[in-house]
Amino acid sequence: MGCVETDAIAQLLQPFIQLDEMRLSAISTYIDLLLKWNSRINLTAIREPREIVQRHFGESLFTAKYILEQQKPLQTAIDLGSGAGFPGVPFAIMAPDSQVTLIESQQKKATFLKELIYGLKLKNVKVFSDRAEAYPGTADLVMLRAVENFERALQMAVRLTTPGGRTALMIGSAQVALAKKLVAKVDWGDGVQIPEGHSRELLIGTKLVKVE
Repeated sequence: MGCVETDAIAQLLQPFIQLDEMRLSAISTYIDLLLKWNSRINLTAIREPREIVQRHFGESLFTAKYILEQQKPLQTAIDLGSGAGFPGVPFAIMAPDSQVTLIESQQKKATFLKELIYGLKLKNVKVFSDRAEAYPGTADLVMLRAVENFERALQMAVRLTTPGGRTALMIGSAQVALAKKLVAKVDWGDGVQIPEGHSRELLIGTKLVKVE
């Protein structure tokens, strides 16, 4: 199956979000580029296009919708360990007025992200192709999904979050309690079940401005 038709994408995304034709077309182009690159470098272990739509795009777009319903406009966002661009690129598609930085230290993946941004004509996204420790700034929102060494990545995500800003985690239900235990500088909310997520939850916390 080649590029997924927009009608099929809309149907697959129905449990997560409803999109206009322009965004559906962008996702179709995204999938096409992802599949081409995935044959050369390992961007995702999921190879079936329909599963990519539901697992990667569904979760990312549900997260974007949930966050933007709570806080809009949102000036700056970071996707830490962006990999194949999830959730940062779908978030940028949903929030064209937000400046989104994709942090990805693996050069081949960073190169893919740059081509993806060019192919989708996204003006509000940039790639930081170095380790997160070297990133000089912070953001109003830092997103984290499917990264290695969760504990270390979580600490870095919170460090990159502006005081008063939010850290958003897309994690397994079993990790929710661990996340709340690991970080004292964040006022965590309750986990939100992701549709079709197979025990995946969205956990959002606000970084405390001052810790007593």
